[in-house]
Amino acid sequence: MGTVLEVKELSKKYPKKKEFAVDKISFSVNEGEIFALIGPNGAGKTTTIRMISTLIQATEGDALVAGYSIIKEPDKVRENITYLPDEAGAYKTMTGESYLNFMAGLFAKDQETLDKYVERGKAICGLGDRLNEKIGGYSRGMIRKLLLARAVMTEPKLAIMDEATSGLDVINALEIRKMIKTLAKEHNMSFLLSSHNMLEIEYVSDRVGIMTGGKLMVVGRIDELKERYQAANLEEVFERVVKGNEVR
Repeated sequence: MGTVLEVKELSKKYPKKKEFAVDKISFSVNEGEIFALIGPNGAGKTTTIRMISTLIQATEGDALVAGYSIIKEPDKVRENITYLPDEAGAYKTMTGESYLNFMAGLFAKDQETLDKYVERGKAICGLGDRLNEKIGGYSRGMIRKLLLARAVMTEPKLAIMDEATSGLDVINALEIRKMIKTLAKEHNMSFLLSSHNMLEIEYVSDRVGIMTGGKLMVVGRIDELKERYQAANLEEVFERVVKGNEVR
């Protein structure tokens, strides 16, 4: 099993701030693995994700995506990732299918590839005939499914998602989680997730990293972490790590 993402002592310090927002964190994500980065508000999760996504520049350290450096080869990194932020939206005046066509056109080099991306996106979102309707009439759950399909229809090496099911009802959230697990298992796609929903993370993730105060405190499989911290669930692990504030 190869490594898709390797983070090497990655740090970020903002001007006029005494403390590092992210302080020398290191972790890796393997092919077909779902890795979750969790922590309280202000822990540095989103800053880390944005550095890996090449949206902001690291102060120190580096990260390799499919072997490409986010510092030296950001264009190559962007060819191998997709990033779906919490606040992402879609063009409400477009139909679902026209939106997929439009987005596929930004990445496809020829018509055959474009058509392949769109067909894959249509299959992933599972919206059927509703793709012929304007997005403005979609529910939040339908929009999120469409956005997820748009993000992964090009089969990126690494899909980065921030609060993938935020604001969704239980049924739609379950469907999104199942879609992510299926893509990882059947398409060998790797995911880097961030979420405040510990139930979701425990259900969908292979491994987690817990951050607080800009530091990565612990990384491991959920069953291993529950045993290590004598916890009944991931919420209890989270609480003990964050309150203990010790790197292990």
